[in-house]
Amino acid sequence: MVSSGAHVQVAMTEAAAQFVTPLTLQALSRRPVATDLLSASEDASIGHIRIADEADVVLVAPATADLIARLAQGMADDVVTAALLVTRAPIVVAPSMNSNMLDHPAVRANLERLRGFGYRIVDPDSGELACGYEGPGRLPGADELVAEIAMALSKQDLVGLRVLISAGPTREPIDPVRFVSNRSSGRMGYSLAETARRRGAEVVLVSGPCALTPPRGCEVVRVETAAEMNDAMRSRVTWSDAVVMVAAVADYRPVRVAERKIKKGEARVELELEQTDDVLAGLAAARGRRVIVGFAAETEDVVSHARAKLARKNLDLIVANDVTKAGAGFDGATNSATLIDRDGTETETGLIGKEELADLILDRVVALRRHEAA
Repeated sequence: MVSSGAHVQVAMTEAAAQFVTPLTLQALSRRPVATDLLSASEDASIGHIRIADEADVVLVAPATADLIARLAQGMADDVVTAALLVTRAPIVVAPSMNSNMLDHPAVRANLERLRGFGYRIVDPDSGELACGYEGPGRLPGADELVAEIAMALSKQDLVGLRVLISAGPTREPIDPVRFVSNRSSGRMGYSLAETARRRGAEVVLVSGPCALTPPRGCEVVRVETAAEMNDAMRSRVTWSDAVVMVAAVADYRPVRVAERKIKKGEARVELELEQTDDVLAGLAAARGRRVIVGFAAETEDVVSHARAKLARKNLDLIVANDVTKAGAGFDGATNSATLIDRDGTETETGLIGKEELADLILDRVVALRRHEAA
């Protein structure tokens, strides 16, 4: 967090200070660590009050069963619990403990009470625990906790919205070891899924083969071929309120798939291709009142080709980009796009991060749904 530009103030319980020294966290946060509720070294302001007032968000990690119980009862007997009673910032609680302890009715009841207070509870990971048990109770990694903090700080304008997103390439087999595919990495679709989740949506991510880690809290459906992508998207479209078709689905597949590896021998091999099903057009045909968003990765006449695709497939919004432009092609952290609405409105984004582009696309989804409702 500090490396990202955040100002981090650490407060520790007495037990926490026995596991990690305050000096270590002081060095990492570059600020004095609060450990004493009634510290004589504090200035005229009361320490825990100042900490609470300055916070934009509070992360409690790891949250033990004891600390969760004290928070649920509104206790304020150390600097951590006192600050949490005072602050009006969003509070993210990441439980971490023995699996049986986590499953105890008292702990589950205390967590539910914290949810009732408005605290955001992070589901612990499963795996090998420090006590030797195997199961739920592990503290999620730093990246996951940072994502939960970002969610707590984000506008929650997608709460109650169900978003179906596709991502990545498809692979059309030639033989058991070769396939026809494209250069899509899946990064744009995964960024959209993470951003939609951060803004409060329920998300189903249908993903072609890619090496990315899915966002926490999303249902992920793994597919490989265009036919599998079509089946997965069609079977879930009625569940959704909005569909964002980011996946680079193969337009063609081999007519015949060899049962065995094709050996190198002939100087020339001919591969006959046939068209795959048009996944996006099929989804738009079943649109109902849901918003349908498509993508157009082009190499020439970008806007005119995108406009034609928008009309031909009856979309609400299309995101067009020139994949030959520096920084806007496949497998990069940035993109440069033109957003074209069904009413003809064009928005040029310039070169921006894919997370920022995801927010702009979802802003348009929100606006289109409001227009539809009106």
